[in-house]
Amino acid sequence: MADKTAVLSVNGVEVELPVLSGTAGHDVIDIRALVKNGYFTFDPGFVSTASCKSSITYIDGDKGVLLHRGYPIDQLANKSSYLEVSYLLLYGERPTPEQLNEFVGMVSKHTMLNDQLVHLFQGFRRDAHPMAIMCGVVGAMSAFFHDSLDVANPRHREVAAFRLLSKMPTVAAMCYKYNVGQPFMYPQNSLSYAENFLHMMFATPCDDYKPDPIIAKAMDKIFILHADHEQNASTSTVRLAGSSGANPFACIAAGIASLWGPAHGGANEACLNMLEEIGSVDRIDEYVAKAKDKNDPFRLMGFGHRVYKNYDPRATVMRETCHEVLDHLNIQDPLLDVAMRLEKIALEDPYFVEKKLYPNVDFYSGIILKAIGIPTNMFTVIFALSRTVGWIAHWIEMHGDPDNKIGRPRQLYTGADVRDF
Repeated sequence: MADKTAVLSVNGVEVELPVLSGTAGHDVIDIRALVKNGYFTFDPGFVSTASCKSSITYIDGDKGVLLHRGYPIDQLANKSSYLEVSYLLLYGERPTPEQLNEFVGMVSKHTMLNDQLVHLFQGFRRDAHPMAIMCGVVGAMSAFFHDSLDVANPRHREVAAFRLLSKMPTVAAMCYKYNVGQPFMYPQNSLSYAENFLHMMFATPCDDYKPDPIIAKAMDKIFILHADHEQNASTSTVRLAGSSGANPFACIAAGIASLWGPAHGGANEACLNMLEEIGSVDRIDEYVAKAKDKNDPFRLMGFGHRVYKNYDPRATVMRETCHEVLDHLNIQDPLLDVAMRLEKIALEDPYFVEKKLYPNVDFYSGIILKAIGIPTNMFTVIFALSRTVGWIAHWIEMHGDPDNKIGRPRQLYTGADVRDF
């Protein structure tokens, strides 16, 4: 609500702008009146612009705080499950045991894909990037669910949410299976969300596969820690696409496309590529020196974060899980040795400590995914699978906001003035 006013003076003309306060975080200056006075604001990257109101996620990057509906991320990761967090993000409150059982049952019932949609995979090259396949398949879902595409209907929005949340693990696992040339494994509704995903990834018709409880727990935490992250590039893309009234499957496909970028969802894949470039523990000092050299283009991936100026609160949880998984599997892998040595340097070297270049969630999640046998080209696919519920929650919230309008950013025009042809 506006309880104070900012006054902007331009060429002797004063414009009063309401200052809005939320429940936490920075106050926001409502600049909507500027256009009536002949002005826009200029904010590349929208780093100082609040594009919407939201009650889903709150981040304080300076203090290293991440809250979902008010609950700290470490408490959710250590005391909850991905589907319970999904319910919280979608409905705003923790579910009762009865509500959670009903929710889990509903998600389990929608895990199958239409057989014609499964045949769509055959249209892709076998060596296609799994994100390319996922983007196409999710967008194509809108051709199969005509009964839930009325975005103005709350029940249709809810049905679409269940379908996307339920089917994304199936789509993700099929992207992997198709990429490696193995037959698809259909979901087993008796398994948990994370166990089901691992089963569809690693089982074959020839071999029975029983998900390791420690690995399944780690995967569930990866899902939780990537479930939502406020108005990031992909979430903003989903909201912008959704503001036009586009169907939910098209909007989530747009979010997947945005997440694919290496500056966004590709960070943990870039981290593993960096570890492969370093190659062995013997070369770490060389690469740390390169990272400290301002004139050297090399940058350590997986350290520091654009939002968190302190420690990434998700990394605190992921670090413990990472070490638990590595100890449990007892894998001898030179790249994991490089990762653990880099972690030690980043936590102790004054250069990294002073600049707060701590290992972030992408660093640890990438190590875990590699340790359990998931190839790097699947990392962003798993990120998209995890983030789907956050995208859906924001899409639903946007359609329930009376202030929602089609997104239409303006520009500072720098082209030619009027000229005759």
